[in-house]
Amino acid sequence: MNRMFSRALICKLLFIVLLFGSSDSNLFDQAPARRSLLSFPDTHDTALVATLDGTINLVYRDSGRIIWSFASGPPIYSSYQAPINHDDDKENASSSSSSSGGSYYIDCGDDWKLFAHTDLGKQAMDMSMEEFIRIMPHVSEDGGVILGSKKTTAFVVDANSGRIIRVHHSSPDTAHTPVINATSDSIIRKTIKKHEKPDKQLSFTRTDYVLTTFAPNSDKVLWNVTVADIDVALLCQENANSIAGPSMSPRIDIGSKSHDKFNMPLSCQSKAVVHRLRIPRDMDAFQISGKQSEPKAPILILPPNEPLLPNSEKSRKYSRDNDFETQTVFSLPSVEPGLEIPGPQDVKKHVVSERRIAFVIISALIIVIGFLMYRHHILTSVTLNKNAKSSSSRKKRHRKSGKSYGNEDGNGNAEGDVEKSLLKFNDLVECDMEGRTIGKLFVSSNEIAKGSNGTVVLEGMYEGRKVAVKRLVRAHHDVAFKEIQNLIASDQHTNIVRWHGVEYDQDFVYLSLERCACSLYDLIQMYTDSSQNVGPTKTRMMDDVMHGVRLWRSNGYPSPILLKLMRDIVAGLVHLHELGIIHRDLKPHNVLIVKEKVLCGKLSDMGISRRLVGDMSSLGHHATGSGSSGWQAPEQLLLGRQTRAVDLFSLGCVLFFCITCGRHPFGDHLERDVNVAKNRVNLFLVEHIPEAVNLFSQLLNPNAELRPKASEVLHHPLFWNSEIRVSFLRDTSDRVELEDREVNSIILGALESKGSIALGGKWDEKMEPAFIANIGRYRRYKYNSVRDLLRVIRNKLSHYRELPYEIQELLGSIPEGFDVYFASRFPRLLMEVYIVMYHYCKEEEWFHKYLG
Repeated sequence: MNRMFSRALICKLLFIVLLFGSSDSNLFDQAPARRSLLSFPDTHDTALVATLDGTINLVYRDSGRIIWSFASGPPIYSSYQAPINHDDDKENASSSSSSSGGSYYIDCGDDWKLFAHTDLGKQAMDMSMEEFIRIMPHVSEDGGVILGSKKTTAFVVDANSGRIIRVHHSSPDTAHTPVINATSDSIIRKTIKKHEKPDKQLSFTRTDYVLTTFAPNSDKVLWNVTVADIDVALLCQENANSIAGPSMSPRIDIGSKSHDKFNMPLSCQSKAVVHRLRIPRDMDAFQISGKQSEPKAPILILPPNEPLLPNSEKSRKYSRDNDFETQTVFSLPSVEPGLEIPGPQDVKKHVVSERRIAFVIISALIIVIGFLMYRHHILTSVTLNKNAKSSSSRKKRHRKSGKSYGNEDGNGNAEGDVEKSLLKFNDLVECDMEGRTIGKLFVSSNEIAKGSNGTVVLEGMYEGRKVAVKRLVRAHHDVAFKEIQNLIASDQHTNIVRWHGVEYDQDFVYLSLERCACSLYDLIQMYTDSSQNVGPTKTRMMDDVMHGVRLWRSNGYPSPILLKLMRDIVAGLVHLHELGIIHRDLKPHNVLIVKEKVLCGKLSDMGISRRLVGDMSSLGHHATGSGSSGWQAPEQLLLGRQTRAVDLFSLGCVLFFCITCGRHPFGDHLERDVNVAKNRVNLFLVEHIPEAVNLFSQLLNPNAELRPKASEVLHHPLFWNSEIRVSFLRDTSDRVELEDREVNSIILGALESKGSIALGGKWDEKMEPAFIANIGRYRRYKYNSVRDLLRVIRNKLSHYRELPYEIQELLGSIPEGFDVYFASRFPRLLMEVYIVMYHYCKEEEWFHKYLG
């Protein structure tokens, strides 16, 4: 049977090769190409342009003289930015306006592409206005609102005179509006009967996009921008039934007296984009091509002659940024007398071409179906053989034990098992998996990990989805039931491993969980000298995760990827605690890593997790389940009262493990529990990261009541990126400037008392002479003052673009380079300032955004 399939496929392929090898390829080359207006330099002597005020004009290309025009609506472009009040003292100007969104706005450039205006200048946006509107509305964290809207208007216009025939609006409350006697602002004067239907009509489609931004917690408009796109299609009655593609552009007689004739700027049954110009309507002519004449408008550069597919990516790209790229519009109305019908030879070639294309498609489908049937036959044979072998061995075992073979209810169904195996085997056979099917679950024999009490994690498939199968001994059914309950309650969060289903047999419970690449423990170990401890199966799964991943910077700080994974752990813990679930076994082995667009960390293994009911805040004394040795809080070791704080202590150990390449704050394996009980913690390995020292000192506090909440940890400065770090120092400087006007300010006094720790001496000694000379041009600073250093950071950040080039090169880019420059010279500045401001200002509104 295998040979029959192979011969049939080979014969089919040879037949197709012979058939098309002898065919006339010219049949496919004779199809009419879609061309730009520049493809017909002798024919297309006109162009359609839209001016700033919304007027659509038909003009001559050579002279720019207007033939006719009509008003399509409001201006095609407008923008507004609310004024910003600047301080007279430029050097000391507060940057509060920029932080509130006043100096940020979106606008449309001269090339009609979107750009974002920030403190750093214009930055191009990699999306069109239509794409940006789709993701609206947007509400920012501080309460600002961005709204977007879209409105479409269609105009049907007489191509001869520019007279508007009818108008359609996209608004649901506006019906289609016929405009019979409307007159356009036209230079042509031609009398048309009231009910005469023009033989050539232009269909314009105008789409207006509006973006509006409101200030936080206010109806004040900060900025808005309006942009209109205009498409046009030429519909000709005499060519409506042509199947040979668009005809040449029609020639139109303007008037009997002048005998002036012109060609339309696009072919019949085709469409293009109306070129938009940012010039006023009162200009008498437009320079479209060639050299620019003295009083005329700027030159209109048209795209090169290149055929486009109507729905291709390239066509969509040209459709807005480049104009007049035409596309064919085929229509099939009823046949009328006088129509031009293509010759018999053209029709025959077109039909033959279509038949050959249809034959190619059918042949490809036959080949695919034949291949699938062949593969199905192979898979069925392999599966039946495996089931026969497994069933024979099971029969022998069960004859001795006297038990009947089957599922939990004892009813065996060989045919049903074969059908279920076939659903899963398609993906598994390539990996040479062996195993068995239990209900909807296929469990392979490939082991991923081992746990306590006989728990094993295996590879598997559940309803066609790759899963990790956690197999628990049936005697521990209560543990599995608790884990299922808590997973169902929490697995909708991104940072909690997903639960797909559960199956049973006589001996085990099988939990189908989200398949992950590796654990956090495996990932860290692969970067250390202990990588030989990772088995071959895990190594194979981690190859894709490891590619191009750096976990630490050259200075020992965690990389952005590692910080993101650490923050994922905290976010997952926040979610569990909000649901009243205490994990109680948080460790690197129970944090799984998934490779999505970026690496993502997920909490897993809820086997001993407990849920607080009602107003309960703790599990009381002597709670069952003690977690894992070396990762437990002291109250777990000493059988004390267990609250959510036990997870925070374990979290501190896990985060320390991440930053220090797999080390533990309480020493080696055998001494950890003793050191935890006696509070012998060693943070020496993270002393170069002040933010880590501050956080770990709180998380590893032996007093559970003094540990922070998970939600507070999520917004700790350790997880801040460069933008937030720089923003905090700037906002603090603004706040301190207000204190400076008071006598004996407590906040200012507390801040200056941190000078020796935060600055490590006079701060001018750690900066380049060129930088010191630059800041000295505007005012005098006290080089031992924390307030004055914050003022320098604020002023240079606010006026970065006005700095000399050599100073910009010295400071680096905003915000990453700017942050690195000051953090490398004053590593403890941020944390010491944060401690003071948190103590005195955490209830103030400006500080709330740094607390989440």
